[in-house]
Amino acid sequence: MLQRALGDVQVGAIGLGGMPMSIEGRPEQERSVRTIHAALDAGVTLVDTADAYHRDAGEVGHNEELIAAALRSWGGDASSVLVATKGGHLRPGDGSWTLNGRPEYLKEAAKASAKRLGVDAIGLYQFHRPDPDVPYAESVGALRDLLDEGVIRMAGISNASVAQIEEANEVLDGRLVSVQNQFSPAFRSSLDELRHCAELGIAFLPWSPLGGIRKASGLGDEHSVFAEVARAHDVSPHRVALAWELALADVVLPIPGASRPESITDSVQAADLELTAEEVERLSAA
Repeated sequence: MLQRALGDVQVGAIGLGGMPMSIEGRPEQERSVRTIHAALDAGVTLVDTADAYHRDAGEVGHNEELIAAALRSWGGDASSVLVATKGGHLRPGDGSWTLNGRPEYLKEAAKASAKRLGVDAIGLYQFHRPDPDVPYAESVGALRDLLDEGVIRMAGISNASVAQIEEANEVLDGRLVSVQNQFSPAFRSSLDELRHCAELGIAFLPWSPLGGIRKASGLGDEHSVFAEVARAHDVSPHRVALAWELALADVVLPIPGASRPESITDSVQAADLELTAEEVERLSAA
C-alpha cells in the first residue's frame, strides 16, 4: 500500500533532509552538492526540503534550488528521486519562524516551489505547520485543490496531531500519503501519530530523527543504551537510532539531515542493520 502511495520510494529506507545545507552554519555549495550526490549514489530516493529552508531574507527556496541543481548535475536517473517540499512556514530572515496557512498563500507557494524545483508537478507537497489563525481544514483544502489541479502529485502534512491526521485525510478524500513529525530517541511525543499512521498505511517521516543539528553528535553520550547496542554491532549510535525507528513500523522513513557525504552514507546503512527484538525493546524503553 505504501509502495503505491509514495510511488517508487522504498519504505523501510532512509531519506535525506536538506535543511542543514541552507540554514545557519551551512556549508559551501560544492560540499552540499557532493552530500546530495552521495545520498543518491547510496540509494536514497526521497529528498526532503521546504521553501522556508534558507538563512537570509530574500533567499526563499534556497534549499529547493540547491537540490534542483544537484539533481541536474547527478549522473543517475533523477526521475527515480521523489523530492518532497513544504509550504506554510516562513523565515523572515532574522532567524525567527512565522506561519501562513491561508489557502490562497499555500497555492501560490506551491507553484513557486514547483518553479524553483524545475518540475511541472511537485512529487510530494506537505503543509508545513498548522496556523492557529486559519481553520485546519481550509489549509489542507488548498492541498486538495492543488492535487485536483495537477500542481502536486501527492499531499502530506507535517507537525500534525492524530486528530489533524484524521481531518486532513477526510479533507483530502483519503489521499493523505505522509505525515512528517519530529521523532527521535530524545523526542518521542509523536509515537501516537506514528502508530496511527501505521494503522492507516500512511508514511511517517521522522524529522530530526537523530535529535537535531545541535544534538545529533552527542546522541550516544545522552542515550547510553543506543551506544551499547552500537558497540555490539560495531556501528555508530546514529545508525542504531535510525534502525530502531525503522523497526517501530513498516511505514517509517526517517529523513536525517546531513551536510557531509560521510554522515548520510552512514545513515543510509541503517536500513541494513538488523536489530533483535530484545534490542528494539531496550531502545524503546530507554
